[in-house]
Amino acid sequence: MSRHGLHRLTRHVGPRRKALVLGVLSAGVAIGLTASMMPLLAGDDASVRPVADTTATTVVQDGDNAAKTTLATCPAPCEGNPRGSRQAVLAFAVTTLPANATHVRAKLRVHAWQQFNATVTARVSRLDAAAARPAPLAAGTVLDRNSGVARGFNEWDVSALVTRNGTWTIALEQTGLANRIYWASRENRDSSIRPQLVLDYDLAARPTTVPSTAAPTTAVPSPTLAPSPTRSPSPTPSPTATVRPSPTASPTPTATPRRTVAAPSPTAGTGCGRVSTKLVPSCGAWWGMYSPAGPQDGWDHGGAITDLEAKVGRRFDIVHRYHDFSNTGSNGAFPDQYEQELMRDGRLMFFAWESRVFSSGTTLTWSDVYSGRYDATIDAVAGRIRATGTPVFMGFDHEPEDSPAKGGDADFVRAWRHVHDRFVRAGATNAVWVWTMMGWSGHYDRYQALYPGDGYVDWVAYDPYNFYACNGNPTWKSPYTTVDGFYRWLDEHGIGAGKPRMLAEFGTNLNPADPGAKRRWFEEFPRALKDHPKIKAAVYFNSAGMTSFAGNCDMTMDRDASALAGYTRAGQDAYLRQPTRPIG
Repeated sequence: MSRHGLHRLTRHVGPRRKALVLGVLSAGVAIGLTASMMPLLAGDDASVRPVADTTATTVVQDGDNAAKTTLATCPAPCEGNPRGSRQAVLAFAVTTLPANATHVRAKLRVHAWQQFNATVTARVSRLDAAAARPAPLAAGTVLDRNSGVARGFNEWDVSALVTRNGTWTIALEQTGLANRIYWASRENRDSSIRPQLVLDYDLAARPTTVPSTAAPTTAVPSPTLAPSPTRSPSPTPSPTATVRPSPTASPTPTATPRRTVAAPSPTAGTGCGRVSTKLVPSCGAWWGMYSPAGPQDGWDHGGAITDLEAKVGRRFDIVHRYHDFSNTGSNGAFPDQYEQELMRDGRLMFFAWESRVFSSGTTLTWSDVYSGRYDATIDAVAGRIRATGTPVFMGFDHEPEDSPAKGGDADFVRAWRHVHDRFVRAGATNAVWVWTMMGWSGHYDRYQALYPGDGYVDWVAYDPYNFYACNGNPTWKSPYTTVDGFYRWLDEHGIGAGKPRMLAEFGTNLNPADPGAKRRWFEEFPRALKDHPKIKAAVYFNSAGMTSFAGNCDMTMDRDASALAGYTRAGQDAYLRQPTRPIG
């Protein structure tokens, strides 16, 4: 999220999560009761790549546009050439919408490398998107219009055209700027920025499957809690929050589906109360929190946690913080004084280490990291982690699929391994490595390439959200549906098989039309974790800075008394009340 209350850069505009790539359908999914007996279920979204694209133009010099890595738009006259009008034309073959799909919604997403003050309109097109150089046609029916071009992905709602299976052709037409704008095409060598048509839909029946149970862990005893720490002001302020574009939320049934799964409960005499050397609890799941500090509280990062603990009447097992590569102040010289106090008090720290410098906005590339340029910083952090003498969760560049400026997937893996190996060389073997992805199905084709390998990863994590109206989607995702998609995909594809899973971030919006919806969502959440027993930790992202903040968009768990009551009740569930404490 953009985010981390304070730190993450926004990469593109519009949704970026929760889509199942067409054709990747589990053969093990069994259709449950008939539609007449069950409420509508939110179908998994579908991310469809174009079958053809081209630039329509009358300029002879443009050559074969159907085989280029870029598309172009430009009005007439364009750059002084009266014949220079160009349209980007894309064709999509939608073939796997289920027969019971209803309320199909479609968004066209196309990547631009720069920001422009231009209006770009998506229209129905009769052009042949496979033609080398078709001439632009008179404007077709308007589907959607953007008054500006953002750097990164731009979106148009094309639901009026894409209503069922078929081949659909869309043209992008530009006005307001007499210069060419280039867009990534289906031939672009960077697969992460190729165009896509993102669909979501409702279903008339609900699938049910039975997941396997979590793998056992080697258990070791763990000590009890110490008294709460004192608080002192932060020496270095964090940067201000940025606004995160909100992903497309899939529709959700009114009732949370249930799976028949034997889920352990942390009670005496059942083998519970132990934790492995990789910080896996023998029963249930850790309950964690990210809560940002700010100028209103003197940048008191410790108080940001203990104040919430006082509200909910319990201590958090995991405290999540985001840090940079500056190696100075609270942003980069971690663990800082607050984290050390929280650790002494028995909480686990989860350090999300980003290859950026928050104060300057500098973004490092992964090649910068593995080239050795920042080895002194890596070694200094590893030394401080080793010196704690306490196991800590450690992540490097969470959600790397959302950071195209840092390099390719292979670069990320090489950088991850480089950082990991330097920690081992420095003797920081108390770092427990958490590989954190978005879990968005639009990137399912990338996760194998982004995985550093079993020897470099201890936990597999992802960041599911019920965004609801934060992105204008009128559908509500239950806790079960929110966490289920990537969980099932991991099971089906075997990445990190046998490793514990974590929700490194999760959250839910409110429903302005139903004041009790957020409370009920929290109350249902423990059941969703029990139905997904490989998830051994869940960390709430309690920041208003992760999406646009409005009366219908507030992801904080304490936004009102009702939501707070629901979250408090969830945290009292026995499944999340560990009879043990983290190793310290």
